[in-house]
Amino acid sequence: MRRRGRGRSRTVRVRRARGAPPRRGYTPPVTSLRQLPELWRRFDVTVRDLPLGLLILVAALLPASHTHGTQLGGLPGRDFDALAVVAVALQCLPLAIRRRLPLLCLTLVTAGFAVDQLRGYHSLAGTAQAIALMSAGAHLEHHRRPLALLFSAAYVALAIALVAAGGTEGPSEFVMYYLAMGLVWGMGSWLRATRAAEAERRRRVAEDTRTAERTRIARELHDVVTHHVTAMVVQAEAARYLTAAPDRLDTSLAAVTDTGRRAITDLRHLLDLLSPDYGGEARTPSAGRVLTLVEQTRLAGQPVEFTEEGTPPESTGSADLVAYRVVQEALTNALKHAHGSRTAVEVHHGAGEITVAVSTAGTGTGPVSPAPAGPPESSGGGRGLAGLRERVDVLGGEFSAGRGTDGGFVVRARIPAAVGGAS
Repeated sequence: MRRRGRGRSRTVRVRRARGAPPRRGYTPPVTSLRQLPELWRRFDVTVRDLPLGLLILVAALLPASHTHGTQLGGLPGRDFDALAVVAVALQCLPLAIRRRLPLLCLTLVTAGFAVDQLRGYHSLAGTAQAIALMSAGAHLEHHRRPLALLFSAAYVALAIALVAAGGTEGPSEFVMYYLAMGLVWGMGSWLRATRAAEAERRRRVAEDTRTAERTRIARELHDVVTHHVTAMVVQAEAARYLTAAPDRLDTSLAAVTDTGRRAITDLRHLLDLLSPDYGGEARTPSAGRVLTLVEQTRLAGQPVEFTEEGTPPESTGSADLVAYRVVQEALTNALKHAHGSRTAVEVHHGAGEITVAVSTAGTGTGPVSPAPAGPPESSGGGRGLAGLRERVDVLGGEFSAGRGTDGGFVVRARIPAAVGGAS
């Protein structure tokens, strides 16, 4: 930009601030050769297919390549004229639409090829016939067999016309050329089948991923909601019998409130993890928080003994979460099926593994009407112990759940811990 004043001029350089948006119409330069393939893929498929046709067109029109192309029928060659240029262009230029309109491309190229052979030009553009045929085999979606029969009939008509025009080749040469073109069509069909199989594989992978994610979300919701809601129900039912003891009633209701707040916090955190805008780290409950579960279960009226041995490492991958969920599900089942019965929770941190055992002695006699102390596998729609078994199996651990020697129920899990954070 130039400023004029008092008979002299000076040039003022205006620098754009760093981070400011680019000027309208400004195209950023290519900063790396690695960007060229990406920029090329942004063009329409017709533009990307056109250079191949232009390359064959230029090569076929060179005087040195005349009569050095495909020769079918044995007709004597002749010099290029205006019709030869038309035949060459008709064979080469339609290659630009070989993927977008493969049938039209094959029809035009075949027509140009027929003119080329019947007139005896024998140009290098005959190469386009194989390219168009392979593209049709790879990209035609409908009426493939009828079209194959139609073009086969057209080839027979071309062979008859070449013989009638004085061609010297015998039937064997025509058959060999037909078989070669059939092989080219088969290669295109193989590419099409391969592409379809890859698309199907990707679709199945995406569907399996979505199914696994839905299963994981359902499992997490089950673990969070079932435990907290069960504790709240038990505590609320117990409060009905404490109307004559205001102090104990207040403690019981405070426990219900605290449990509800924990449930809201856990659900909010779970929903944050599911949000696409969540950018934080995926915090998961650790085995060190098992004591919180034990205290919450005690407030619900379940006598729980807690024992923890060994020193947990700073990070054990997914083993912490699985151990936490095992204890959570087992305590939830104890509240639902054996409320008031003595329950023992044992957590052992060993070398490269976490061992969890939760045992409940017999059937409880608490204020909530208990269910039999048999396997609660069917409760929760099959998402309880069955889900825990899947979690443990994924990590290569061992899981068992069944009756104890005293008629109660015992849940055991050995979970390999990937020390150092690898899961």
